[in-house]
Amino acid sequence: MKRKSLTAALILAFFTLSLAASPSFVIRYAYDGDTVVLTTGEEIRYLGIDAPEIGRKGSESDFMALESRNYNLTLVRNASVRLEFDKQRKDRHGRLLAYVFLEKGEMVNELLVRQGFAFVLFNKPNTKYFPRLLECQRQAIAEKAGIWKKPPEKREPYYLGNRDSYRFHRPNCPLGRKIARRNLVRFENPDKAYWEGYSPCRGCKP
Repeated sequence: MKRKSLTAALILAFFTLSLAASPSFVIRYAYDGDTVVLTTGEEIRYLGIDAPEIGRKGSESDFMALESRNYNLTLVRNASVRLEFDKQRKDRHGRLLAYVFLEKGEMVNELLVRQGFAFVLFNKPNTKYFPRLLECQRQAIAEKAGIWKKPPEKREPYYLGNRDSYRFHRPNCPLGRKIARRNLVRFENPDKAYWEGYSPCRGCKP
């Protein structure tokens, strides 16, 4: 009876470990600093970060957008990676949302933020590594790495932040004016908003 119990326990442990082990995937290409495609054809959107946008159809690229994409490529092209998911597995475009880890254990999302090729993007409910990514961002800001070299083109007297969404806006932004009083916070400048982990509104682009 003891031998049967031991055998059953070993079998259970084997299957538990098999389920816990994350399969590896190979990345074929990087579209930009935060989106890649696997050899399976599935697209991966990096969780917790946002990289400068590359211009499409003749539009101008954001500052450091190409550098961000190229750095991403050096990290992941043809690399075997492990994907870690958060609360939400896919976005509205059908892309997988993941934290991407290289074979030696480095998180790609984190490396991009640390080198100043992306900023932190708080996006509920996927906030597992927010504190860790924010610490990397603060180091990059302090060193003026990558995107942090460029000062804002147009300074406002103040900026409006939303404690719930972790977005900040220009004072005349319609979305900023709708922030509930309990969630409203003011920042003297964008640097202070970024330091606290807020990301810019896509509409007013502070």
